[in-house]
Amino acid sequence: LGEVAVPPVPAAAPVPAAAPVPAAAPAAGRRRAAPHEVPEPPAGRPQVRHLGDRAPTYAGEPGALPTADPAALDGLVPDTVLDGAHYGTYTLRAASLRGDSARYRGEPRRDHLLTARFGAGDDALVLVVLAGGDRAAPGTAEAAAELCRTVASAVGRSQERLAADIRSGHREALRSGLQRLTDRGYGRLRARAAERGLAEGAYTAGLRALLLPVDPQCRTRVCFGAGAGGLFRLRSGEWQDLEPGGPDRRGSGPRPEAGGGADAGTPAGDGEGDFRFRASVARPGDILLLCSGGLAEPMREEAALSAELAARWSAQDPPGLAAFLADAQLRLKGYADDRTAAGVWEA
Repeated sequence: LGEVAVPPVPAAAPVPAAAPVPAAAPAAGRRRAAPHEVPEPPAGRPQVRHLGDRAPTYAGEPGALPTADPAALDGLVPDTVLDGAHYGTYTLRAASLRGDSARYRGEPRRDHLLTARFGAGDDALVLVVLAGGDRAAPGTAEAAAELCRTVASAVGRSQERLAADIRSGHREALRSGLQRLTDRGYGRLRARAAERGLAEGAYTAGLRALLLPVDPQCRTRVCFGAGAGGLFRLRSGEWQDLEPGGPDRRGSGPRPEAGGGADAGTPAGDGEGDFRFRASVARPGDILLLCSGGLAEPMREEAALSAELAARWSAQDPPGLAAFLADAQLRLKGYADDRTAAGVWEA
């Protein structure tokens, strides 16, 4: 290097060749992927797929993002929301996701999901509230979010009274109190519609809510709501539709629950015309499924969906969050709306 003498680098000692590592044998029943192929997912991994002979019109994964307003970034809604919890004898799973149509068109998710715990100790209540409306109506996403927040706020303020009524079995007090706060929620939406110059039906959403006591000694589960949506129960391998007098069924999905009595739901009139209330005692092994209209419709109309979910959920343990999300987005041709669902597994 120039006028500087650089001594040669001494030769390094040879490194002994490593013994070849034998290739791992493929898992039983699985073929090894060729170098140019995409390997198969591990066994048991949740997969997004469709049911029926015909594939849905749209792709199963998100496509276009909704247009964002730089001055209103707090209004952005994620494609998917996933939540869960475990208290006492039950495990909760909840998910809300954009429908195939909204994913393709770059439209925001219009369904809304809110999960919350009010109070502490055994007196606490877990609330799951979800809402969804017509994807063609303006302001549906805002109406669903506002309705969920209004109802959740009212439940939170009344947590002590509600917990006491649930524990003591005062079902009529529960029904009338929850109907009043539901009426106030819809009354607020009507006022907002008037402020915006919209018809009442153009700024509204179907509502379903579930109250779960934290106290492990209390197995009472309370559901209420109005408008589109559904409540189903998987018991002894059979689905039951717990909302009598629901929409006409085109297929052979969950059967309406026979009989009545203390465990029966009680539809009642309100501002929306179909307030629904049910307070029932859960049995070990029961699974409750609360859902927006985007999932309630195929559950009632397509036997393939209810049968597939019954088969997946008949295992001893509840699914993890990722598995529940995969189950909630099982796709069928003709059903492309947002889906929001909450499942409760009873130990």
